[in-house]
Amino acid sequence: MHYLYLIQNDFSGETYIGITDNPTQRLEEHNGKGKKFTTRKSGKWIFVYLELYRSKKDAIEREKKLKNHGKGKYELLNRLKNSLVEPKIGEGRSESISDNCLPKTQLPANSQEDV
Repeated sequence: MHYLYLIQNDFSGETYIGITDNPTQRLEEHNGKGKKFTTRKSGKWIFVYLELYRSKKDAIEREKKLKNHGKGKYELLNRLKNSLVEPKIGEGRSESISDNCLPKTQLPANSQEDV
């Protein structure tokens, strides 16, 4: 059997789509520290979604469609929106800091604020 999987990094919130015939081993590889995109990140990769295929060719076709960043990937992520984790980036920062925390004299010249 062949699996198409979507994993998400619990720290950055990034997602990755791939295929494998051994999901447990593949997730361990993603969580190993290495030099590739999915192994060098902080945090831990977790499964969000799996599809099962008898044919490797079908799994590869589906992976290509989803990695194309087209409607298929958008619809899948939208369907899974309640299953995705909130990224931990920025955790510990004060919630009271707003985007408009600079003194008015330091706002960019093209700002819409009255000075």
